[in-house]
Amino acid sequence: MENYFDGFPIYKGLQKPLEFMGIRGKFLAYAAGSVALGFVTFLAVSFIADKLLGILAMIVVIGAGLGLIYLKQKDGLHSKKKYRGKVVYNSLFIKEY
Repeated sequence: MENYFDGFPIYKGLQKPLEFMGIRGKFLAYAAGSVALGFVTFLAVSFIADKLLGILAMIVVIGAGLGLIYLKQKDGLHSKKKYRGKVVYNSLFIKEY
């Protein structure tokens, strides 16, 4: 399915959701943040205590972050809170004279 404009191919974007190692879409940014936080945790703990404790803390932080990502991914990429009650909009359109 190639589209052309004045003889040049047009890139329409990804046809499938972005996925890397089982992590999809917006959760890739969360995974990168989890790894970065793990590295910062390693630096802080190894500076205060020992490198072995720093490595252990890094593994715990990264593991917890990736575990939460896999749990959240089950809800879907576009999961939102669903309000079950009734909502009434009184003055949705304001008329100006």
